[in-house]
Amino acid sequence: MTEADWAVAVEVFRASLPRRGDKGRDDRLFLEALHYFSVNNITWRSLPERYGHWNSVWKRFSRLSKAGVFEIFFEHLASLSTSADLVQMFDSTVVRAHVSAAGAKGGNMAKRLAAREAASRPKST
Repeated sequence: MTEADWAVAVEVFRASLPRRGDKGRDDRLFLEALHYFSVNNITWRSLPERYGHWNSVWKRFSRLSKAGVFEIFFEHLASLSTSADLVQMFDSTVVRAHVSAAGAKGGNMAKRLAAREAASRPKST
């Protein structure tokens, strides 16, 4: 992102924040941390120290998410765009299921059951 893009993003973010409560120390650094987090697909604990302590960033993100700040932020950003109606998704996440989530049972028992079923099928003539 260019400096002009960051300036717009920070101003829109500040306009989206609730009026009550403690204000963040450095909104740009916080937004850069979120950008780094989402672009590099890392865990919160892997966030580089230059963005501050990972738990502080996560707590602020969690608190603002629950308050609906990011929905307002994205709506404000979309209102500034001439092509916002063409874009349906701002971000995506890859979700990986555990191998046991497939539902099939593995191991020798599954092989024995498959062999038993194959043996019990009527043979066509």
